[in-house]
Amino acid sequence: MAEKYIRRPAVEELTGLGRTTIYKLMSAGEFPRPIKITGKAVAWPESAISDWLASRPEA
Repeated sequence: MAEKYIRRPAVEELTGLGRTTIYKLMSAGEFPRPIKITGKAVAWPESAISDWLASRPEA
C-alpha cells in the first residue's frame, strides 16, 4: 500500500500542536522530520505521525 503524506495544517490538526511547537520538537529530535515533495513544499509520512502519536503518554 502506498504511503500517504500529509501537509503541516493536517499535522497540526492531528497532533494538536502549533507550527512553532512542531518545529521546536523537530529541532530537539523529538518529532519526525518532513520530506520534500516539491522544491518548496514538505509533507510528513502519515505513518511517522501515527507512530509518534502512539509513542506519546496518555493524559
